[in-house]
Amino acid sequence: MASFLIEGGYPLSGTIRASGNKNAALPVLAGCLMADNPVTVCNIPRIGDVNTMINLLVSLGVHMTWNGSHDVTLDSTAIDSMSLDRDLCSRVRGSILFAAPLLYRFGQVEIPLPGGDRIGRRRIDTHLLALEALGARVDVGIKSVSFSLPGKRFVGADIMLDEASVTATENTVLAAVIADGKTVIRNAACEPHVQDLCRMLIGMGADIEGVGTNELRVHGVQRLGGTKITLGADYLEVASLIILAAVTGSKIRIEQASPGDMRMIFFHLKRLGICVEVDGEDVVVPRQQRLCIQADSRGAIPHLDDAPWPGFPADLTSVATVAATQADGCILIHEKMFESRMFFVDQLIDMGARIVLCDPHRAVVIGPNHLHGGRMSSPDIRAGMALLIASLCAEGKSTIGNIQQIDRGYEQIDQRLRALGAKITRQD
Repeated sequence: MASFLIEGGYPLSGTIRASGNKNAALPVLAGCLMADNPVTVCNIPRIGDVNTMINLLVSLGVHMTWNGSHDVTLDSTAIDSMSLDRDLCSRVRGSILFAAPLLYRFGQVEIPLPGGDRIGRRRIDTHLLALEALGARVDVGIKSVSFSLPGKRFVGADIMLDEASVTATENTVLAAVIADGKTVIRNAACEPHVQDLCRMLIGMGADIEGVGTNELRVHGVQRLGGTKITLGADYLEVASLIILAAVTGSKIRIEQASPGDMRMIFFHLKRLGICVEVDGEDVVVPRQQRLCIQADSRGAIPHLDDAPWPGFPADLTSVATVAATQADGCILIHEKMFESRMFFVDQLIDMGARIVLCDPHRAVVIGPNHLHGGRMSSPDIRAGMALLIASLCAEGKSTIGNIQQIDRGYEQIDQRLRALGAKITRQD
């Protein structure tokens, strides 16, 4: 099993280009199944989860052509299968997004239960309830979910999602755009990747109003054509790189970072003492920042809580925890969504971090801490990146195992960081 060997304690410098948004790529790739003509997706990240989604598409009969390193054209006009490989589905959460497109194509489909990060219970009930409201029949089995469309087409409905789930919103939109009649999706997620999917579907001929809000109004159309979409930057990667630069005292320019998507992230990072400069579409992290946690009024210990967009993303709580270990002060990190995401902090504690894990969702971090290298393992994508950041700011050598988890979400991160001066090697 591959691992990273890291020698920490060295500042980095230089320019790195942001990757395309992983969480936009997955629904956009699934949505290509609905087009009557080829769809070209530009700025797509070459990462493990994207490769899995593309392999699933190819297994269904989709014709794929790479146009350079990060642009791909997908032609779904000749798909001849609705059978999804169970092993591939078990590797990626986004496989559930094939439900609506394959129902549209075939009127029935069996979806193996999706995989993804093991960060706690990840319910799919919101998907099932929304698709049922649009006319699908759902049968939940032990290892898969069977869907059918008795009326042959989805039927528009007024839907209140029971949680602002990103992937459930995407599945609902994918069904609603070709439903008979009007659909209103209330309590919809409105993250940048949901917006990218909606923009692609509009380019294909869909009629969607309210993009970027938590209420989407969709007027169904009879067919969808081809289009070309360029994905925005992966703001989770951009934020991770900002934190990496800050905790290592480095000056880094992140090109094509889509800073307009990051205003709330910048606000919360500033509470940790991390400031950035925006230069057009680039983000610059100044050298040798003094990280200091901003206390609440009257000196109260501040909280950093995750929340649905435009709140602080849950996927950034892991890297924010590492940032807090290097900041002067005390802060409570509260990850509300998943009950296992914070369990990686024991590895930070072994490195010298002062962290009290209060319960599965809350951790108190007291900094600054002098971290030392160690041997650790990546439990999921985001915790893996957090451990990588910690290792690069720690004194001494570290080994991180199970790095295929990191590869699932960050493109060639070792090569790109080496170009900035990081002492990191991959060992197979």
